[in-house]
Amino acid sequence: MFERIEALHPHYDPELRLLTLTLDHGKANEVGTVTLDAFEALCELLEHGEVACLCTTSRRASKSGTPIFISGADVTERVGWPDERVKAHVRRQRSILQRLRHVPLFTVALSHGVTLGWGLEFLLTADYCLTTPAGRFGLPETGLGIIPGARGTAELALAVGPAHALRLGCTGEEIGADEALRIGLCHEIVPDIDAGLARVRTFAELLRRRSPTAVAVYKRGLLAATGQAEAERLCIEAAAYERCIDTGQAAIGRASFSAIRAGEVPPWGPRRS
Repeated sequence: MFERIEALHPHYDPELRLLTLTLDHGKANEVGTVTLDAFEALCELLEHGEVACLCTTSRRASKSGTPIFISGADVTERVGWPDERVKAHVRRQRSILQRLRHVPLFTVALSHGVTLGWGLEFLLTADYCLTTPAGRFGLPETGLGIIPGARGTAELALAVGPAHALRLGCTGEEIGADEALRIGLCHEIVPDIDAGLARVRTFAELLRRRSPTAVAVYKRGLLAATGQAEAERLCIEAAAYERCIDTGQAAIGRASFSAIRAGEVPPWGPRRS
């Protein structure tokens, strides 16, 4: 089931349907072609599999002991590439991260340490971002003669506002966990990775009791409605609600109301988003 994503070091808890990726590759968890291949395979697995919650983290550290989440894209592999190949590669990065943003399940990023460039852009694909106090965040791209090209230019302002996005993207200033929390880049600070993983397990336990179809439909509707005019948002909401009825999930919920109150998990069946 997970052979094609072995490069991401997956661990799956079938009871919670929780998939945890513990990144550990390259010199500093930099993302190049091989890792992109694995993330593309991950998207396919999440879109069509049974996973209900995804957590991505890392226990990697540099030789000096600095913790690393994702240090950025592997720009060294592009040495000697013609311009068109570079463009195609970055288009592929952008497409994969867009796809990951829309997978039909709840996703969490747990940052511990250096989270730069592609690493920060990866956070923008997650539904919820945790960080330890060691988290360090930045966008160094303009200092390399490029821009953040895999969501950092298009999507960061939606998370933190234009002023903070411009500060990070134009100046390359790195910020710590407290500032990332303050501006909305991250949503909770946890004491360490183990505490973060425990928090994720709490999410997974809550998700286990809920309709995977309703969760997927809610996420799709919310993302589709973001930025739309009110009338369009309400139309999207109406279609999403009716999808829950059409797939039979609302009927299962009504029939199982007493069992749900008693703490039992209804027979929701497989996701039908």
